[in-house]
Parts: sequence; structure tokens; C-alpha cells
Amino acid sequence: MRRIEVGGPQPYAVEVGPGLLARVRVPQRQVALLHPVDLPPAYVQVVQAALSPCVTVPVPARDDCKTLAVYADVLSRLAQVNLPRDGAVVGLGGGAATDLAGFVAATYLRGVAFYTLPTTLLGMVDAAVGGKTGVNLPEGKNLVGAFWPPRAVWCDTDTLATLPRPVFAEGAAEAYKHGLIADPTLLSRVLSPGFCPGGPGLQDTLADAVAVKAGVVSRDLTEQGERAFLNFGHTLAHGLEAATNHAVTHGEAVGYGMHYAALLSRALGGADLSGHTLAFLRWQRPQPLPPLTFDDVWPYMARDKKADTQGVRFVLLHDLAQPYLARVPETVLRRAFETWQTDVTSLS
Repeated sequence: MRRIEVGGPQPYAVEVGPGLLARVRVPQRQVALLHPVDLPPAYVQVVQAALSPCVTVPVPARDDCKTLAVYADVLSRLAQVNLPRDGAVVGLGGGAATDLAGFVAATYLRGVAFYTLPTTLLGMVDAAVGGKTGVNLPEGKNLVGAFWPPRAVWCDTDTLATLPRPVFAEGAAEAYKHGLIADPTLLSRVLSPGFCPGGPGLQDTLADAVAVKAGVVSRDLTEQGERAFLNFGHTLAHGLEAATNHAVTHGEAVGYGMHYAALLSRALGGADLSGHTLAFLRWQRPQPLPPLTFDDVWPYMARDKKADTQGVRFVLLHDLAQPYLARVPETVLRRAFETWQTDVTSLS
């Protein structure tokens, strides 16, 4: 088992290893457990037993749970069962479910304790760590939310064994991203045969990827500076998700988005890292994209949360582990999009 400390105003620990669902313990006496309806029942039962007594609140699967309507329904459910101010919300499941659970915890009674139990690689490496919570709007991804760090995170690697290969590969995009922006040793490790459910390289590679994010959010919880670098590849990714009404999953969108960001980085004089991002896409084997033009995704990119009064900012790379923020002329964005389309079409 590996333990990663997350610092900042509200420090907490992330534990990574097998068998952790059964070892969950929280000090609060009244607990609400949120989980997606498609989660294996055995996971829910193990956590219910560990937290007993608790109120269990199923929510829709994947991004279908990240809506204002579902958020309001969950709040009403907590009010109906009189969850008190000294109670807690526990999010069990993938990144979408833990995003919703965190936003519920941040806003119910103006904030109650929050714990996360991610069961997907994407949730473990990214969503469950760092305290970003929220839901989507039709106008874009994660446009409503709050910073609300968890009190603890348990990443039970046993849960990864039940993931279909494409879902595991989705989460690998975030681990690979951490290699590009901070720890290049992760690049070859993510693509190695040992990085798989039950593989010999899984726990340490996963923990080291979590450590990258833990270090960044410890220094910059509310994204005043370097935390924005964690969004490498996400500007186009969120555009792809929104433009396709989430038919493109987050992890696959990030894989596609990292390649676009690599092409932009090269166009602005940075090192050519597109070989790394194409290698990842070949390993990930994402679903082919529907036909999309630059104008289909640009309105969503323009509303990206890294945008300010001067416009959209992209996370780019001077070289491996050398990220920076930049504004990119629209002519460059369009040319890179054309190259990107050619490259990703060649994958299928």
C-alpha cells in the first residue's frame, strides 16, 4: 500500500493499494453514500458494511449524473433524511460520481465532510484528488462547481480488475498527462505491459501519477497558477465532450486533446512531442470521432474555465515537464486542428 500526503489549508492523505474498500472508516456518525447505478453491487455492499449505518443514494452513471437536476435531487434526498451538519458525504465510483458527491458535500448545509472512494483509474489519478467538484451545463463541462477538498481518499486497486479495457485506458490518459507535464518517467511506464489491472507496475505507477497531482494541488489548490497545467489537453477535450453531448468519453477526449496541445506547442516553437501523444493514442485505441469541424468545438473551447477577460488560454509545453500557459492566434488553432484531424483519422 502507498500513502500520498496532500498538503495545503486542509491536508489529507490518498491511500493506494488493494482491499481498501473494506477498510474505510470515517468519524462521522451519519453518512450518505453516493454511487452510480451501474457500480458492481459487491462494492456498494462492502462500503455499506464498513460505514454502517449509512444512507445510500444511487445516481445515474457517468456524466448523466453531472446535471443540475440530479444535483438538486440528491440535495433533496439528504434533506429528507435529515443528514446533519456534522454528517458526511462519501462518493463511491468513477470521476463523474465523485465530482457530483463533492459538489453536494460542498453546498449541502453550506458544507459537510467529504470522502472519496474512486473505483476507476480516471477517478483515482485525477477526479478524486484535489478538491475540484462540480456538474456540467449544456454550454460546457464543469461550469458549475466549488473547491472542496476531501478528508481522505482510498484508491482500492482491486476495483480496477472489473473495468473493461477501454475504461481503464481512459484513466491512463490522465496518468500519461502527468508524465508529459511533470514526470517523464511515467510515459514509458504507462505504456508498459505491467501497467494493467493486477499488473506488477500498476500500484507504483498509479501512486506516482497521483503524487504529481498531489504536489501541484498542495501548492495551488484554487488554480491561481500552476494547477492550470493539469489541464494539458483538456481545452479541446472538453470541447469534444460538449460538442458530442458526451458521446466522446472524458478519458478518450483527453487523449485526443493532448495530441492537439502537442501540435500547438510545436507550432509555437516548442519541442515536437507529437510522437509521444500519438504513441499514447495508438496504445489507448480510442473510439473514432464523429465528423467535427473546428467551428463545432470552438464555442465550447472559448468557454473553457482557463479563459479570462482576454480570451482562451491553452496549456502548452516548451518540452517534457516544461508546461506554460499561452494565448494562441486563431489561425494557428485552425491549422493545428487540420493536422490533428489528419493524424487522428489515420489511427482508425
